[in-house]
Amino acid sequence: MDKQNLIKRIMADPQNASYTARNIKPVFQIGSKVKLLIISQAPGLKVEQSGIVFTDKSGDRLRDWLGINSQTFYKSGLIGVLPMDAYYPGKAKTGDLPPRKEFAPKWHPQILSMMPDIQMTLLIGNYAQKFYLKDSKTLTQRVEDFEQYLPKYFPLPHPSPLNNIWLKKNPWFESDVIPNLKNEVSRILK
Repeated sequence: MDKQNLIKRIMADPQNASYTARNIKPVFQIGSKVKLLIISQAPGLKVEQSGIVFTDKSGDRLRDWLGINSQTFYKSGLIGVLPMDAYYPGKAKTGDLPPRKEFAPKWHPQILSMMPDIQMTLLIGNYAQKFYLKDSKTLTQRVEDFEQYLPKYFPLPHPSPLNNIWLKKNPWFESDVIPNLKNEVSRILK
């Protein structure tokens, strides 16, 4: 199955009818050459409107954490982005609503099969980590213990500006985890 057929199938799914009726396409970035996969929460409103993953402040911070530029992120074909839900779930009191629970179990296996060369998956945020790691740890514990999940997974907090408080409370993330993340990314993308 190619990407265009996949998009058509996702849009034809009755579960996504309200988005399809408004001509909103699912937002993700996949390809057969992907080596580094990012599994994130769900697109925000700005990303839904652009149709391009991480075209917001979260994306700027994420690319900085990874030590890569926009060209590598979007044009190399080596970086994939697969949200837990490929549609914007709507606004909550603080931030956005959580991704719909039924999207990932239904679509991730099919999409992952289209990317056979993934060498590492970054699990961004609690939703992705709970779904894939199936443990009882907190996000902070997982990020602190990131080496335990290597080489398959690398758990990270969400790069959203809403997480500035978490970043200030956990200075070890910038000093200890980010250099390791940059090393892993550089090794994979060589």
